[in-house]
Amino acid sequence: MTAAFTFPGQGSQAVGMGKALAEAFPVARAVFDEVDAALSEKLTTVIWDGPAETLQLTENAQPALMAVSLAALRVLESEAGSSVARDAAYVAGHSLGEYSALAAAGSLTISDTARLLRIRGLAMQKAVPVGVGAMAALLGLDYEAAVAVADEAAQGQICQAANDNGGGQVVVSGDKAAVDRAVEIAKTRGAKRAMLLPVSAPFHCRLMQPAADAMARALAEVSIAKPAVPLVSNVLASAISDPDEIRRRLVEQVTGTVRWRESVAYMAGHGVTRFFEIGAGKVLSGLVKRIAEGAVGIAVGGPNDIAAAKDALAR
Repeated sequence: MTAAFTFPGQGSQAVGMGKALAEAFPVARAVFDEVDAALSEKLTTVIWDGPAETLQLTENAQPALMAVSLAALRVLESEAGSSVARDAAYVAGHSLGEYSALAAAGSLTISDTARLLRIRGLAMQKAVPVGVGAMAALLGLDYEAAVAVADEAAQGQICQAANDNGGGQVVVSGDKAAVDRAVEIAKTRGAKRAMLLPVSAPFHCRLMQPAADAMARALAEVSIAKPAVPLVSNVLASAISDPDEIRRRLVEQVTGTVRWRESVAYMAGHGVTRFFEIGAGKVLSGLVKRIAEGAVGIAVGGPNDIAAAKDALAR
């Protein structure tokens, strides 16, 4: 059976994540040490000891989640004999997870990835003053219905689909007044729930253009190699391997929709039946079951997951 390695995005973070891996496996500890060195600070202390408010800051959460993902991957490689090139048909990641996926596939070094995600997190936070933008989850509407809600709510402002997560879960993002209108309109269109999200900025919409410009500058300075296996791009929901295109799509991703439902469907349509979620949480594993009938999501985030993952890889 064919596998894909997927990597979680912001929202999966929790104080203490990855600590058990680092305590049990030196290869995991080495990843955290490398991230700390790349950022010239002890991000690991924040990851393991908190406080939660500091970890949740976008500039911390993004490199932190990447560190946990790559630590888990290194353990999977050392303990289960896994190899991205041999065991995965594709890599993919949800928003910031796309950077983790590229590091996993050898396109980016861990150090460069940590620095890029710190720049990305800071730029995304600074792009829009606090209170100007908002995001909301519309549950129970399909993507087309959610886009129609966003279009109606815009009224000359920005309101667009930010995340198409699958299973009737679409997130909209934009100017706060427009997103507030989208919540109310969605309730009249049959949404099971429509609610504002506790986020600090309106990610994945055109208000993020200053952050996209910052990432274009940052990515221009970084070497990107061809990945060991194709990356399923957030903005395309299809596979790419050319380094120049990867660079371009990472910039577009800052303001574009995370097309996760279509990305999983693309991989399933190309024979993937096992989706290994490498890193913190089990959000992506839950979504897989809603998107691809018969597919299995396997979360690999702690020491107790390694044996099960090794077993699944052997099938």
